[in-house]
Amino acid sequence: MLTKDHAAWGHTASTGLGFTHEEIIDAHFAACAPQYQAALDQVGVRSGWHVLDAGCGSGAFLPWLSDLVGPDGRVSAIDLAEENAALAAERMRANRSFRAFDVRQGDVLDLPYADDTFDAVWCANTTQYLDDDELARALGEFRRVVRPGGVVAVKDLDASLITVRPGDPFLFTDFFRHAARTPGYARQLLRTRRLHGAFDGAGLASVRQQTMLIEHHAPLEPAALGFYTRACASIARQAVDAGFPGDWEPFLDPDGASHPLRRPHGYISEGNTVTVGVVPVDA
Repeated sequence: MLTKDHAAWGHTASTGLGFTHEEIIDAHFAACAPQYQAALDQVGVRSGWHVLDAGCGSGAFLPWLSDLVGPDGRVSAIDLAEENAALAAERMRANRSFRAFDVRQGDVLDLPYADDTFDAVWCANTTQYLDDDELARALGEFRRVVRPGGVVAVKDLDASLITVRPGDPFLFTDFFRHAARTPGYARQLLRTRRLHGAFDGAGLASVRQQTMLIEHHAPLEPAALGFYTRACASIARQAVDAGFPGDWEPFLDPDGASHPLRRPHGYISEGNTVTVGVVPVDA
């Protein structure tokens, strides 16, 4: 499941996957919380359901899932990084709204659950780490563990919508385009809006998909400023090391006073795509 380029992206968990350490995923969640909640609300999770958060990270979505399933529902969670699973379990124990839950360390490519266990699977910011074959395998696992008529939902980043201003509005888009010439993480971050085809290939029905633009304008909130300046620095270092064209110097120091995101008209956007499908009911 791991590919050699993941560690280069920084903020790695014990798995070696970039941008999966709880410090960075919690910062990203805090920066985009309203948009993330809107993404989850699109899925249609119902009261009384048993829902799996597949690739739960440190568990930031779990309180919202608990609210959606209500007192008669159940929430389960799984993450590849043992430390993230432990943090998610602690979050669940600390939140009194969780009445029925379990959390495990495990792989979305080989879920440790019986067929038809869940009413829905929610998978956020995880498929970006899977190559095409692994994506198909994960969707097959999601379909397997969800009952007929239940829901599979994936939310992930669409890197083609990342832009930062002031400066070249295509700087980051071109970075991903150059990096995606070889298989790996960058290419997978540009695949997101093709998820509907992968859902079709997995045999899911009634597939629907929506991409949302997430925008932050100066003055950025502290959570957004902290996350995005560091994320930009990680990408800028890779771009410089790889010899990619463009003026990356302003982004290298996340704490720099002249960082574009600290300027009066600083702006950054990213895209998030939510794809939802239904497990067919056999005739």
